[in-house]
Amino acid sequence: MKLIWVAAMIAGGLTSLMASAAPAYISPWDDPANALAAQIAELLGPGQARLTIHNLSTISNDDIPTIRRLLEQDLKTHGVLASGVESANAIRLTLSENQRERLWVAEIVEGNETRVAMVRVGLGTARQTHDGGGLTLRKQSVLLSGKAVLATVETANALVAVAPEEIVIYTHTADGWREQKRVGIGQKRPLARDPRAVILPSPGGDGFEASVASMSCSGAYQPAQPVEEWSVRCHESDDPWPIVQSDATKNSLKAFYNSARNYFTGVISPGLGVDLPPFYSAVLLPRPSDGAALLVGGIDGKVQLVENDALKPVSGARDWGSDFAALHTGCGTGTQIIASGSGEAVSDSLRAYELPTLEAVPASAALPMDGTVTALWTAPDGKSVFAVVRSATDQYEVDRVTATCN
Repeated sequence: MKLIWVAAMIAGGLTSLMASAAPAYISPWDDPANALAAQIAELLGPGQARLTIHNLSTISNDDIPTIRRLLEQDLKTHGVLASGVESANAIRLTLSENQRERLWVAEIVEGNETRVAMVRVGLGTARQTHDGGGLTLRKQSVLLSGKAVLATVETANALVAVAPEEIVIYTHTADGWREQKRVGIGQKRPLARDPRAVILPSPGGDGFEASVASMSCSGAYQPAQPVEEWSVRCHESDDPWPIVQSDATKNSLKAFYNSARNYFTGVISPGLGVDLPPFYSAVLLPRPSDGAALLVGGIDGKVQLVENDALKPVSGARDWGSDFAALHTGCGTGTQIIASGSGEAVSDSLRAYELPTLEAVPASAALPMDGTVTALWTAPDGKSVFAVVRSATDQYEVDRVTATCN
């Protein structure tokens, strides 16, 4: 599971959103995945099975992780766990097509018995997948590291990165960022499998504040002071982490983090008048009539919106991963959600979405990433998003993602 802390920017003027209507959107693979999962479950019954997908159709390979995730989710609702690599049962799905339609054929192998389930899919479905061209996402590599990076923040003259057990400070040279100082965090508790972190500029602008696992760190410096002389201190802490913060308004929303399980418990400060589920990601979105609403990505994969003291389900987000962040572009409704693709893809992607009602509408084509997105957060100015991408060779790249209006 990919884990992430997400901050959102409450920029001035966000409440005066453009009221441009967005077309309704239904995830194009929802219906065939749901129908096929029901057939497979009826033939196989509850249990585990290895799922493989062979694409012989014109469906883009970029869509295969989405199809897999939807099918796995729908199978799970019927009691079939499709990730059981040790299972003797197998589900072999072939995606094929002719001039009239697509055909998804699943061979269900159980011992010496093989049975078949199939669904027909309209040829127009592929075109719907790539609708939504309101803006174009672009990425720029900021930092390359041979060790894990959890979060970063840029200061006036440095880049500060949080690693699982260290704070690393870089200075800019003609060849890019160069490491200058490394400080141990002093982690005393065992780290979870996929630790996360958050780092923000300090309120006075003369330092930074970071939270990682069960530790809290702070750094202080003078504008002309060499980074080698920066003061960095860390201590154990169970204080809530800032998940939404605005330099413009100084508003802040904090959430308690479960360092043993790598997610936020759902307890936030100040409270929003509704009980939140445990979640991985949260962003604040401007709403034309209500000021703002909080979008949360639960650990159960459900995306929900906290609005008017109520928790409301959001449709069109089933193919999102656990990582998303807010981006203020001025395009369309003004603010978009940048979401990663679903699953542990070898080649992940980011896509922009808008949320005019309670339905996530694609606002850009997918932006391919060179690996798996492991962290995603909004820059302090709200005008860009940073992503940490882990390559197949366990190299880490920090990318700055921006958008231009089409």
